[in-house]
Amino acid sequence: MEWIWFTSSDYWLSRLVFQRALAGVYLVAFVCAALQFRALIGERGMLPVPAYLRRVPPRVAPSVFRLHYSDRFFALCAWTGAALSLALAAGAGDAVPLAVAMPLWAVLWALYLSIVNVGQTWYGFGWESLLLETGFLAIFLGNEDTAPPVLILFLLRWLLFRVEFGAGLIKLRGDACWRDLTCLYYHHETQPMPGPLSWFFHHLPRPLHRVEAAANHVTQLVVPVLLFTPQPVASAAAALIVLTQLWLVLSGNFAWLNWITIVLALSAVDGSLVADAPAMPGPPLWYGILVVAVTVLVVFLSRRPARNLLSRRQAMNRSFDPLHLVNTYGAFGSVGRIRHEIVIEGTDEPTVHPGTVWREYEFRGKPGGVRRLPRQFAPYHLRLDWMMWFAALSPAYAHGWFAPFVERLLEGDRDTLKLLRHNPFPGAPPVRIRARLYRYRFTTWRELRETGAWWHRTHVREFLPPTRLS
Repeated sequence: MEWIWFTSSDYWLSRLVFQRALAGVYLVAFVCAALQFRALIGERGMLPVPAYLRRVPPRVAPSVFRLHYSDRFFALCAWTGAALSLALAAGAGDAVPLAVAMPLWAVLWALYLSIVNVGQTWYGFGWESLLLETGFLAIFLGNEDTAPPVLILFLLRWLLFRVEFGAGLIKLRGDACWRDLTCLYYHHETQPMPGPLSWFFHHLPRPLHRVEAAANHVTQLVVPVLLFTPQPVASAAAALIVLTQLWLVLSGNFAWLNWITIVLALSAVDGSLVADAPAMPGPPLWYGILVVAVTVLVVFLSRRPARNLLSRRQAMNRSFDPLHLVNTYGAFGSVGRIRHEIVIEGTDEPTVHPGTVWREYEFRGKPGGVRRLPRQFAPYHLRLDWMMWFAALSPAYAHGWFAPFVERLLEGDRDTLKLLRHNPFPGAPPVRIRARLYRYRFTTWRELRETGAWWHRTHVREFLPPTRLS
């Protein structure tokens, strides 16, 4: 069958890079799930999957774990997803017929959907839905058996447009500092998880921060529109988005949000600008019909996200269906001026008195010791560290999981301790745990030279009084 309008060989290289890179993001996501799930959502986790499945009906959270759940089965699914991701990143999708490659991508999507839909608070981040929506479209992008379908390429641009344009609108409608270009005076210091260069970004001259904020508005509100213009303008727009995302990669840790956005931008680049397109066969009839049907479905489901973009009450990072097929995105509609951190301490003394010695637990990514330079973890996602940042914003974010977390520290739970950088009680668990709220700020250049500290912290109040197992 010949549908000249249906495919474009010019995007063969873009598809190849997109699929390999997407499989790499999937790999990171599945490894994160495999290494962290026991403490977070396992049978003895802080928010156990079995208890969640008993409360929530299947139509709200469809998942393979409806059929059976055990920690061993979850680990099997997560490591299977990691292995399949690695195979697709190595090119397995192009080494098999189209009718086999599509189910491989579908299995990857279904496995991760099953994890997200039972992940509860730990999987409530926008990049989970973004990976699923991108992964769903990737199922229908084809392989070397056919040229890339134009309709799916368009849907990928529509997704990238919503990611960027939604983030731009939420900023203009949200915090006034985005409108007066001062948000970056604070953002690098108060962002959820600073990186090793965040201290230096924070100390850039304030006029440059204003330029950054203005450039952000251009990149998120003007450049995405150019994705739908003819080439090479669309490729140039995609390149600008990639450069902006790389700047964000350098300035902080945002799990795989920046990387999946870069992957989406790569799909809009005209590969013929780099290399000549090889001769590729046309699509089989069944494939063409399937792609058209999926396009109609996605366009239909895009109504609510499109209305959300236009709404004065625009919501960030919301899924409109349990399969996460078409979602709405956005980030940093408001920027904190002050950074608060929860510091957790324990003691092995049987009674608490003014001279009690408290020892501090260190997390892998979130700020703790003032002399410890933040590390680069993205695209790896430290879920507990992120939720600790939210809990410091408001105790409401700690509801449901913080008390079980403290309980497991008091028990010396091995899986929970693996999520931390340092356990100050290697021999036996502490008798009591307490949590204190501190205000953190980056030190100045002078303070850094004199003290060697990257942070300065001041005690604010008690977050959790000394607690022991009942």
